[in-house]
Amino acid sequence: MRWPRANAKWALGSFALALTLPVVAQQAPESLLPPGFGDAPEAPAAAPQPARPAQPAPGSPAAPMVQPLPDQGLPDLSLAADATNAAEAELTPEELAAQKAKYDLPDTARRSLDRIGPLTPQTRGFEPDAFGRESGQYLAALMRQTHAPIVSRWASILLRRALLSATDTPRGIDGADWAAERAWLLLRMGEADSARLMMQSVDSDRYSPRLYAIAMQTYLASADPAGLCPLSEGALRFSKEPGWDMTRAICPALSGDQGMASGALNQAQRRGVVRGIDYRLAEKVVGTGFNARRSVKIEWDGVDRLTAWRYGLATALNVEIPEDLYATAGQHVRAWEARAPALTALRRQPGVDIAARLGVFSNAALVGFYGQLGSDGDAPADIADKIEALRAAYAGATVADRIGGMQSWWQDGAKPDYVGLIATARAAAALPVAQASAQDAANLVAAMLTAGYDRNAARWAQAIGRLDGEGASQFWALLAVGAPSPVVDISSGRVSSYVGEVGPEKGRMLIAALAGLARLSPQDGAALAQDNGVALAPNSRWARAIGAAAQRGEKATVALLVAVGMQGQDWTHLPPAHLYHVVAALHRVGLDPEARMIAAEAISRI
Repeated sequence: MRWPRANAKWALGSFALALTLPVVAQQAPESLLPPGFGDAPEAPAAAPQPARPAQPAPGSPAAPMVQPLPDQGLPDLSLAADATNAAEAELTPEELAAQKAKYDLPDTARRSLDRIGPLTPQTRGFEPDAFGRESGQYLAALMRQTHAPIVSRWASILLRRALLSATDTPRGIDGADWAAERAWLLLRMGEADSARLMMQSVDSDRYSPRLYAIAMQTYLASADPAGLCPLSEGALRFSKEPGWDMTRAICPALSGDQGMASGALNQAQRRGVVRGIDYRLAEKVVGTGFNARRSVKIEWDGVDRLTAWRYGLATALNVEIPEDLYATAGQHVRAWEARAPALTALRRQPGVDIAARLGVFSNAALVGFYGQLGSDGDAPADIADKIEALRAAYAGATVADRIGGMQSWWQDGAKPDYVGLIATARAAAALPVAQASAQDAANLVAAMLTAGYDRNAARWAQAIGRLDGEGASQFWALLAVGAPSPVVDISSGRVSSYVGEVGPEKGRMLIAALAGLARLSPQDGAALAQDNGVALAPNSRWARAIGAAAQRGEKATVALLVAVGMQGQDWTHLPPAHLYHVVAALHRVGLDPEARMIAAEAISRI
């Protein structure tokens, strides 16, 4: 079982419940954008709706596997089958074909591989031609070679939209393989739920070997081994992967056929399909099935790494994974864990914070999680204090009480914790423009911009004349790049003063962002860039590629190339020139709101 790669440098209650909840979670991708983000105030953005609400994707687990109670009076199915066969024997071949045709989907109900994805322009997706006329092999190579997670949370949010959009399948690639590459990148970004949506956008009888391989990874990342069962028969025709072989035992067990499950499990053990911890986890899944008589204890002694198989089965079974094993996998695995339905809120807490930082969780999801954790009543003292501070941030009696609650989440005021900024975004947006220190005002604006509350942040420009001291420069810079339109002085002299106040590292990022947003004149931008060592010319293949895609108006290609240019885990390693080309390309194709939020993120996180 191969594990998704990550770049190190940049880088149950009951089991039945685990089978049920992932399906519920897949009705539509969560929108991480606030209402009205990037739109005119009179026309706030509609909340995302399911791409196909009327009918679940064929081949996907549309309902939990419910076993009959032992005392139910079930009909004799063998007699019913005999009666059906006898009735069919009396029909002519033509009548039989017509009878069976009534239960087949008509061709019009089958989904084309020419356009795949759950998001449409009406649900915040991109247009069908958003990848332009690019070669499918070229785009797939970019996706495979992108080491996720990427450094920018907002770039990740944008890329998710691009990958989930119902775009035309590019030339030179099979539609199922195109869906597979998108799902594979989503998984490496920590987006297990979104990858599952992509799986369910393709009819199961149109899966390719590549899509079957990614489906295995996807359902394990979702901690939902039952999701593999509708695909098992088709996958076994193409794949010799041990995981699919083990579904011969797992799937009968989950549907109540313990005889077949035990036979297949014993045969797999004799053939050595999987061994050790991998076999024991599969055996324990079989033991959770109806009328099972297996009791399996999982011990991690001697296990030196965490694989997709181990993570998926252990998490579905609510078997605790040793902390040191998480160090052998990337942060995206913790983001998968953040939505695992079998785990308690307390078990998911480390993953939730990481998911928020990566862009998998929105402000609303993060606050909702801590609200649930507070309701459970089993949080340790340090987390209980954070929950109480979050309540104060959103419902404090006075402005001072609310800011005080936010400060507990920001921790170090000069460089606040980024998850703390995300958690307090809506609380900050709800505050009136009030008396605050320059540092608190800067953190309030930074918090709002983590969640796209750019209009709320722009209101604070009226306070700029009253602010002085530490944080005043940060406050000005965030509004200079993050407001929907210029609301503060963005002259060449003011920019030079900022560079002198904060130093060259952050100063170069501001120059790159303002030049990319065209908030400096070409002359001023070129002069400031030259004086401060920021190269604005497209001196690399990547810079020329993203510029050309922007010139052609290919929004999704630009979003993908943004991620390519922002690979890594540390903002201090991102060259200012990369930020310039990212912001300029997004600005050019009409994704100015995302360009501004990425620019503000750079100012906040360096």
